Amino acid sequence: MNETMSSTGGSALSSQKKRDQLILHTALTAGRIMIENGSEIERVEDTMTRIAHNAGAETSQLFVMITGILMAINGEVGAQIQPVKRRTFDLEKIAVVNQLSREFAAHDITLRQFADKLDHLDSETKYFPMWAQLLAAAMVSGPLEVVFRHNLHDFWISCFVGMIGWLVFYLLNKFIQIRFLSEFAGAATIGILAVFAVHLGLGLSVDDIIIGGVMPLVPGVPITNSVRDVLAGNLVSGPARAVEALVSAAAIGFGIAMVLQFL
Repeated sequence: MNETMSSTGGSALSSQKKRDQLILHTALTAGRIMIENGSEIERVEDTMTRIAHNAGAETSQLFVMITGILMAINGEVGAQIQPVKRRTFDLEKIAVVNQLSREFAAHDITLRQFADKLDHLDSETKYFPMWAQLLAAAMVSGPLEVVFRHNLHDFWISCFVGMIGWLVFYLLNKFIQIRFLSEFAGAATIGILAVFAVHLGLGLSVDDIIIGGVMPLVPGVPITNSVRDVLAGNLVSGPARAVEALVSAAAIGFGIAMVLQFL
């Protein structure tokens, strides 16, 4: 009788540990995907806490930074770390993680299904095809050039220059993956194209074309998130994001300055 009870207790304990491991995997994967794709830290913490609570974890402890996540639940499973090795911007993935979290909270999907969907989402490529990204870059460049500089004549050339600059940025970011080199090369390409466009009579102002062309490269999301993190009390991740955004902006500025210096 005692052996049977011991066996049953051991089986239940093993099952609980496996579930705790699955909860940790699900929450850590969700948090990492959100950080990698541009979410602010407060949203990541809230989402991971809700996932653990809705999965039945009695307690959860979190420490979230933009370079890694540390999480423990129930005091039964040792804390686990999820490193964040890359950071890009795909707000669609953040929205999908939040939607999956809501479906799990509403019991529309199981914890295992939630984990599998996150693993699939993590391995997916970008949602939007290349032509759509190029079109979006063009539509950011041209209209903002008109808004900031009131130069309607350079609208179309700004669209073209911004599109090519984004293409260079995207390809370098995808295949070479050297931090901030893609911003520098994209900005240099924009500067070169702007200078030659004016020399060929396709544009009127080098400055206006450059201002419009660099808009898709400007690190607006990191700057916004850094301010939100600081206001939320995350005094490590907030300044870290701000430094990252400033280095990106400096790389863009150096690329433009180098072109203007030598052309």
